[in-house]
Amino acid sequence: MAGFETLRLDREGPIARLILNRPAQLNAINRQMLEDLSSACESIEGDPSIKVVTLTAEGRAFCAGADLRTVQELSPDPQKWEAFTRLWHRAFNRIEALPVPVIAGVHGMALAGGLELTLVSDLVIADEEARLGDQHANFGLVAGGGGSQRLPRLIGLRRAKELMLLGHWLTAREALEWGLINRVVPTGQVREKLNELAAQLAGLSGSANRTVKMLANRGLDLPLAGGLELEIRGVTQHMSSADAREGLSAFVEKRKPKFS
Repeated sequence: MAGFETLRLDREGPIARLILNRPAQLNAINRQMLEDLSSACESIEGDPSIKVVTLTAEGRAFCAGADLRTVQELSPDPQKWEAFTRLWHRAFNRIEALPVPVIAGVHGMALAGGLELTLVSDLVIADEEARLGDQHANFGLVAGGGGSQRLPRLIGLRRAKELMLLGHWLTAREALEWGLINRVVPTGQVREKLNELAAQLAGLSGSANRTVKMLANRGLDLPLAGGLELEIRGVTQHMSSADAREGLSAFVEKRKPKFS
């Protein structure tokens, strides 16, 4: 689909493949990568035929966090650092807000900013030898790419505090037990299993997937009554879609639906 300096965006039918491509730096996140991620999201947002996005990385690791050179350059100046973190938040918020499901495939490590990148994905699978963690505490730092807010919402306050205060890493199996990821796959099979999951999602209703993602994401921070009202309006809108009509017809006719 498009080429960028720090990543690739490829297309295979209804699946967009976003691939971090700074392998020599363990896909560490710098300003250019954040700008590229935002531009890639713009391309995906503008293509209604895309039904699923996969997020993987080249090299030995998924993402080792923020680029150290960038941190050393910007951190002494509060204004520059704030501008950088706001750029980071805009890019990650945009990934999280993509209307279609985003599936991350983790191999090697997803640390600090790399962990935060998994937090803005909808589903995460990991190689059984992968390691995930915050690790900011090990260097007297604090997660600033959304981790302090998204992590407690995902795995609970006490476990999130443990990760952020102690700075240790989790194995893939531990991450699964903690609810940080969805599945652990055999070593070397992340992309294969990711592609299978993406194909499965792409074969389902795009309208239903979009509605489920919107309801879950937006309703999480609403009071229950507000979330239920959101559900009524969202499902009502979906039920008038071609996918809903096809699904009901297929159920009555005892056949597999063919979604647009």
